[in-house]
Formats: sequence, structure tokens, C-alpha cells
Amino acid sequence: MEQIKNQSITRQEDDFAQWYTDVCRKAELMDYSSVKGFIIYRPYGYAIWEQIQAYLDKRFKETGHENVYMPTVIPASLLQKEKDHVEGFAPECLIATVGGGTKIDDPLIIRPTSETLFTEHYAKIISSYRDLPKLYNQWCSVVRWEKTTRPFLRGAEFLWQEGHTMHETEEEARTETLKMLEIYDDLGRDILAIPFSKGRKTDKEKFAGAEETYSIEALMPDGKALQSGTTHYFGQGFAKAFNVQFQGRDGKLAYPHQTSWGVSTRLLGAIIMVHGDDNGLVLPPYVAPIQVIVIPVAQQKPGVIPAARELYNTLKETGLRVKLDESDKTAGWKFSEYEMKGIPLRVEIGPRDIENGAVTLVKRNTGEKITIKKEELVDKVSSLLEEIHKEMYQKAYRYLNEHITEVTNKEEFDQAMEKGGYAKMMWCGNRACEDKIKEETNATARCLPFNQIPFSDVCPVCGKKAEKVVLFAKAY
Repeated sequence: MEQIKNQSITRQEDDFAQWYTDVCRKAELMDYSSVKGFIIYRPYGYAIWEQIQAYLDKRFKETGHENVYMPTVIPASLLQKEKDHVEGFAPECLIATVGGGTKIDDPLIIRPTSETLFTEHYAKIISSYRDLPKLYNQWCSVVRWEKTTRPFLRGAEFLWQEGHTMHETEEEARTETLKMLEIYDDLGRDILAIPFSKGRKTDKEKFAGAEETYSIEALMPDGKALQSGTTHYFGQGFAKAFNVQFQGRDGKLAYPHQTSWGVSTRLLGAIIMVHGDDNGLVLPPYVAPIQVIVIPVAQQKPGVIPAARELYNTLKETGLRVKLDESDKTAGWKFSEYEMKGIPLRVEIGPRDIENGAVTLVKRNTGEKITIKKEELVDKVSSLLEEIHKEMYQKAYRYLNEHITEVTNKEEFDQAMEKGGYAKMMWCGNRACEDKIKEETNATARCLPFNQIPFSDVCPVCGKKAEKVVLFAKAY
């Protein structure tokens, strides 16, 4: 069903970037602060993050992880201990050199990530195999001094969770790395209604200091990929740099094997772009701060407000996140406002509905209107929320599959980039070919998918033998 266009935001097809910014502001997700790249998370935007937090925190604890909190600052000397790591993060660091009017001899880096803090701590508390595994996670913010910023997608400061674990064996650590990737994938499927492409990063794209990095990638409607979460296997590199040792079962000293993994408020950007339309946000039901909005129509007429309150209370008792708007604004204004905020389901009740013992339901994702008997409300709302989630996931899944293009030569690669989405390519494994693609098209290797099914044996960049399937795309 066609919906009336909201005039307060730019159309996606006119200017996708401006549409995105308009939605962030008009849906009251965020505001700009006086420092570039440091945004204000308004209550509605933060509430979406809280739903993501709640899901992941439960999953982490079910798998034995504990929450901790590390300091906001890292002494510069500490960050220097792992060579690849410091080189990877040095350009993005914000550094404090004065405290209380006094010069700080060992400058303090506002944490861009916390591997060094966790590893230093682990060196103090791990001495035996009996102390392992250590499965820690923290919810915090980090600062990376980005030149170009965009709300949620790339900020100088962002909120995230970062898990850091230590294991007795390589096998255990590798299992952890992939297990956490699966939890992130579940988050996309079950809560965000976003199908992720997942796989291993190339050596060029992996995390600074990691042996292997794995990622979940989401595809946006403008054809660009968004790295939405990563897990890393570090091997023993950090443990050796920080002298973390434990006495093994054989009585000998050994270095533990380490992982880290994280997702951030970048996921809010993914939700906005993957599902949004020209009327604003379209939120998946299980991540929406408000799942159902109850709106009385012609509320000045007798009996309408009490009937609306009764519906609200009935839904509230089922545990749904529901809101009743009985303000004196017009029903039309309210319809537009809550469409902008992406609330999955609207419940309307007016004099005619009351007379007929009926209720009108409106799905945000399609605009479809459904009239039901009042006594059917609870069951119908529950089934509709499930239906909306499935429809949103399937729509995103179809778009993803339609924008993965197998390419066997440069011309096909360029056409895939023109179309938008992923160019699925056979690759020789040579970094020079990766660099050439980036230089000529601005596309990067997003991941080597787990389902490595070769469809050619020649790298289209250099013509040499190719054995690896890789997804290339332009990215945020």
C-alpha cells in the first residue's frame, strides 16, 4: 500500500546521504555536539542500543562471559608494547599530555580499543592453566580521531562492547573466535532483521595485531557494504609482548592464546539504512524501543480515550513495549510522527471502531491496514510483529542475493561496482591485486566467505592461478 511521502526528509533516490542525516535528526536518534564527531545519543536512539545490549549481554553470559570495566586511558608506553597494534592505531589516537596543569611524562591515550589494558591485567591474574579461560567483556565508549564523520557510522567517539579472552590452547581460542561471530550473526537474523555476509578478512584488512580477523558485513541500499562486527584470533602475540605466562598441565610455562571481538553503535546506522524508507525509520519489531503505538482517533468524542487506554493496558500486560499517545495533537500528525520513528505497528481506535467492537492495525513496513475484532487484539498483534520481522528480513535477504555478482574479468567487475553490491571474485591471494582494485575502483575486500566454492581458476586482476573466493565492495 502506497504511503503519503513525509515532506520533512529528503527522498532516498534524490540524495541518500542527506536522507540518512535527515532521519537521524528528525527521528530524534541523535544530535550534534560542539565537538565534531562526538554525537549526543538522544533517548530514542540510545533505547535502540539498549535493546541490542540486552540481547548480546544475555548471549554473552549464557556462554560464560563476565562484564568488567577498564580505564578510559592507556599510557602511551603501554600501547607501544605490541608493534603492529600501535602502528595500526597511532594515526587515530587522541592523546592527553596535561593533567591538573602539569605535563604528563607518559602521555595518556584515550582508548581507541583495549587489548593492551586487558593483556596487562591478565599478566597479573593468570599464573596457572587453572586460571583459564578468562572470558571478559566490557561495554564502553572508545575514541578514534576520524577525519570524516557521520552519525553512528563513523564517529570520533562511539559506543561498543569489546570482548577479550585468554585460552589454554589454540583450538579453544579459535573456537571462541568463531563462536562469537555466530552470536553476531544470530543478532542480525533474530533481532535486527539484517542478513550478514560473514567470513575471514584478508591480511590487508585484518585487525592490527591479529593473526586472523573475521567479520559480518551488511549491504546497504546504496550498494555499499558496512562492516558491522569483527572477531579476532590473536594467537600468542600480545601474550608474549606483555609476558603473560601460565604453568601448563605438564608443569612447563606457556603463553595463552587470545581473542577479541566487538560490535558498536554502527549497527544503528545499519538498521536505519537497510530498512528505512522515504517516511523515515522502519524498525524491526524486536529491536524497536516502542513496538506498538496506540492512537485514539477523534479522541474528543465520548468513550474514545477510555477505549484507547483499555487497549494500551491490555497490550502492556503482555510484556510488549507499547505507548499510548493521547496528546491534543491531531491523529494525522501522530501518524506521521510515529511513521518517522519507525514504530512497527500502529493501533487505531475511534468512534466507528468502538461501535463495531473493532480495532484498526497498521503495519509500518508495508502500510497495510487490518481491521480486527477487539478480542483478537493480543493474538493478532503478536503474530503481526513476528510477520513484520520475517518480511523485513526476507526483503533485505532478497536485496543481498540480487546484489552479489560473480565476476571473471575486469569489465564484469566494473559493471558490478556500477550496479552496487558485492563483486564475487576469484583471487590469487596477492596483495598487489587488492591494492590495484582499491586504487582503480575504491572497492576493498570485505571478506573471504566460509562457503569457498570456486567458480573459476583465474584471478581477473593479474591472470594468475586463483583459489580463493572473495567479496569486494565499496564500503562505509
